[in-house]
Amino acid sequence: MSASTEYGVFLPIGNGGWMVSTTAPHPEASYAYNKQVALDAEEAGLDFIMTMAKWKGFGGTTDHWGETLESMTMMSALAEVTSRVKIWATMHANIHHPAVAAKMYTTLQQISNGRAGMNIVNGSYPDEFTQMGLWEELSKDDRYRMTEEWLIAVTRLWSEHSVSMESDFFTLDACESRPHPATRPTIINAGTSKQGMDFQARYADGAFLGADTFEEMVDKSAYVHRVAREHGRECKTYSMMTVVLADTDEAAQAKVAEYGEGVDREALLNMSLAWGVPLDRARAWADDATGEEAFQVQYVAGSAETVATEILRLVDLADLDGLMLIFPDYLTDLPAFGRTVLPLLRAADSDAGPTTHEDLTHA
Repeated sequence: MSASTEYGVFLPIGNGGWMVSTTAPHPEASYAYNKQVALDAEEAGLDFIMTMAKWKGFGGTTDHWGETLESMTMMSALAEVTSRVKIWATMHANIHHPAVAAKMYTTLQQISNGRAGMNIVNGSYPDEFTQMGLWEELSKDDRYRMTEEWLIAVTRLWSEHSVSMESDFFTLDACESRPHPATRPTIINAGTSKQGMDFQARYADGAFLGADTFEEMVDKSAYVHRVAREHGRECKTYSMMTVVLADTDEAAQAKVAEYGEGVDREALLNMSLAWGVPLDRARAWADDATGEEAFQVQYVAGSAETVATEILRLVDLADLDGLMLIFPDYLTDLPAFGRTVLPLLRAADSDAGPTTHEDLTHA
């Protein structure tokens, strides 16, 4: 584990946050709600706030993510009302021209006094873009080649007086984008495929990784760190985790059971269809979904001590540089996390030394 592990929060920019359930808390997709979460994150001592960019939801009983805010405009406002947390907004390379993106992030870097980060995504859900007439069928290799050319264009515009560039995807003709950012915004990317991890290792400052098993997360984090070193650079690795916190482990597990009771199978079906899963397979999966599927990412449930132990186990053994946190009820859960769990994590940072699997599982 890094001696300065970063902990941040994934803001609920879409209604319902990351719980796909009628019996879970249902955060609003409102600026007022997200502003309070950002202020709570800063007061708690978290290191960053981050938003996704989402253009179409998944319906169902919960109308999951049917209402979303736009990442850049909201994060610009949150940069003004905060002073310390890093401000990581999301940009779709497949719909924003690099010259537009370069100017937007230069502006965000000024507003935030150097705290801006660019989370680059390249389109996972075709429905989001076909509704705009902006979807282009590309292989995964070509999609990452497009993203690479996009990022090269953006970073050149951040540092060169004018840029001329002719690629398969973008054209710049003596293009200017001034002023330049005083410091380059942090480059973030989320991806789980080999193409995605290779892109992260070569170009990103931070990689958000997803995995189905603990062992897979260990392997992916090691891969990104190793390939980045082979390219003479550093890329930090992060994962995501939902925190279900209570006074006791039993009370936290009761919350998990309650949240799972209302799992929205229709929204899950639409989500898997949007990923391109065939209808018969998607329907079978949604129909058989257990309460666990109400959580879109891995979760930990328990008392402050249990939650801290499990987070440290993941961060240490997967050699992660940071963790992005999700809460079912942000306005209640995040401040409680800041009071009870974060001090335990910070204490572990200050006492950082070799940590074994047995140290954590027997804590």
